[in-house]
Amino acid sequence: MKVSGFTFLRNANLLGYPFIESIKSALPLCDEYIVNVGESEDDTLEMVKGIGSPKIRIVRSQWNERMRTSGYVYAQQTNIALFNCTGDWAFYLQGDEAVHEDDIPKIKEAMQRHLNDDRVEALAFDYIHFYGNHKTYAWSPAWYRRETRILKNSLKTFFPSDGLFFVVLSSNKKGRYPRAALTGAKIYHYGWVRNEDQMNEKLRKVAVYWGGTHSRTDYSEIDPNVLREFKGTHPEVMKDRLHNGVDSVFRAAPDHVLTKRERKHRLVSRLEKITGLDLSKKHFKLIKT
Repeated sequence: MKVSGFTFLRNANLLGYPFIESIKSALPLCDEYIVNVGESEDDTLEMVKGIGSPKIRIVRSQWNERMRTSGYVYAQQTNIALFNCTGDWAFYLQGDEAVHEDDIPKIKEAMQRHLNDDRVEALAFDYIHFYGNHKTYAWSPAWYRRETRILKNSLKTFFPSDGLFFVVLSSNKKGRYPRAALTGAKIYHYGWVRNEDQMNEKLRKVAVYWGGTHSRTDYSEIDPNVLREFKGTHPEVMKDRLHNGVDSVFRAAPDHVLTKRERKHRLVSRLEKITGLDLSKKHFKLIKT
């Protein structure tokens, strides 16, 4: 069994991505790691080279600056990395995601177990979305709770929009979400832990490729009901990056006015408690094995 890891990066250091930690967290699982590095204004390329792993294969790319609608440029760059993978499995991590070393045996076992099972096209992870600081995570139907991150590389697959999820082509004109089994492992998502200046610069740059504009984000303007205390341990690779001295849950603004979307998700959360169902959006069909 051969495993490829892959990701794409551009201005990753400038925008506060823990991309070095992300790559290092998955390297023990991978036989090769494809890193698609776009033309950057910082030292992203040099930092990837500095990891010094023979498993890493760097692909250089030039972003199409005319592709400024629907986030398609992100899908394009993700697909460039995916199409360079040569493994039986392709393991995708975005530059602000990491896996825990304790989960590596679990992930490896899931790949081995489902390698020859034609029912299973992908493997899904539970998600922890850290928010504001590393002691806090967001939990509501607004934050995807599970997502596929490993797919069989023999499939006719591609990333159709912003590079968050992929589809399987059932014909030249039709696509569908993949059939996925659970790994029982977690993805640790640190995108909302970077400082607010970096977050706003990141969102400003992203908005360009969605054909829109960005209004400044304030971390404290969030529904306090979605914030929970994280009591677990972080991946070892993240220990030097986390802010020391933080020992409490991030505080939302006491006068925060709920948005229409937040009110909707509060209602959905109540329905979840009543029914026991997970009503968050899924980009895969769960296969029970």
